[in-house]
Amino acid sequence: MTETLECFQDSLTRTRAEIRKVILGQERAIDQALIVMLTNQHALIEGVPGIAKTLLVRVFACVTGEPFARIQFTPDLMPADITGTSVFNLQRHEFNFIRGPVFTTFLLADEINRAPAKTQSALLQAMQERTVTVDRDTHRLSPGFTVFATQNPIEFEGTYPLPEAQKDRFMMKIVMPFPEREEEFSLASRMLGNDAPEAVFERGSVQPVLGGGELERMRVALADVDAREELVRYAVDFVRKTRSHENILVGAGPRATQSLLLASRAAAAMEGRDFVTPDDVRSMAFCVLDHRIILRPEAEIEGLRTQEVLDSIFREVPVPR
Repeated sequence: MTETLECFQDSLTRTRAEIRKVILGQERAIDQALIVMLTNQHALIEGVPGIAKTLLVRVFACVTGEPFARIQFTPDLMPADITGTSVFNLQRHEFNFIRGPVFTTFLLADEINRAPAKTQSALLQAMQERTVTVDRDTHRLSPGFTVFATQNPIEFEGTYPLPEAQKDRFMMKIVMPFPEREEEFSLASRMLGNDAPEAVFERGSVQPVLGGGELERMRVALADVDAREELVRYAVDFVRKTRSHENILVGAGPRATQSLLLASRAAAAMEGRDFVTPDDVRSMAFCVLDHRIILRPEAEIEGLRTQEVLDSIFREVPVPR
C-alpha cells in the first residue's frame, strides 16, 4: 500500500468513527455514502420514514465541514424555490438575482419524490454540469457540489416517480433497510436517555474531520488504485448486456459504466487495496444499476427481482484473470 493510501485509510477510520457516534448500524449504507462522497458524485437514499435517511445526510455534511443546505420537497414546490429567482429592486430600478438553496456544496433534497417531475427537473443541470441557468444567465456552483436525495418507496402515498434522466444522474441508490433487532433495541434504549442520535448530533458531538482539504486529498488518493484494462472491459461488457437481456426493458447507459468503475475503485481503496478486482465490480453493480434499469412487465409478474437478473448477467460475462 502506498503512503497516500495509508493516509486515506487513516482519514477513513476517523470519518467512520464520527458517523457512528450518531448512526447505529447501517454499515453498508454508510460505506456506500462514503463512496459517493469520495467520487464527488450524487446519491439517492431510499427507505421507509423514520429509518434515519435525513439524519445520515446531515451527519455526512457535518463531517465534511462544507456549506450545507436542505430543501424539503413538497407537491407545491416550484423550480424557482430551488434555483432562485430575479427580484425587481425599486430603488435601483433593476432586477437582482436572489440565489436559491442549490447554491451550496452539500445539498440535501429531502423526500425528492414528493414533488412532481417539473420541480425535480430543476436539479438536472446542477447535478450534471454544476451550473444553474436562470433568466438566460448561467451561474457556477461549487466544484464539489453534491446532492444526497432521500425518497420514500414509490408505493407510499403521495409519491411521484423520478424521471429516468433524473435517476441516471445519481451514481447509486442506497437502500436503508430496517435495523437488526439488537440495533433497534440499542436505539430504543438510547431514546429513553440523553444520548438519542438526534440529541447527540444537535449537541455538536460530530466533528468535521474532512475539512481543510482532507476530503480533496482522499479523492486524489483514488488515482493510486489501479483498474486493469481487462477489468474495465469486464464492467463495460456487463453494462452492455443489460441493454439486450430478455428480462430487461430499459438497460443502463454509458454513465452507468462510468459510475460502476468509479464506485469499484473507491470500494477497493476502502478495503485497503491499490487494485480493483472483479468482486469489487460485482459488489457495486446492484446499487449502481438498480435505479437505472427497468424490468419487463412479464419478468416482474414471474417474480423476478433486479438482483436475480443482474446475477444471471454476471454468469454470462467472462471473468478476467
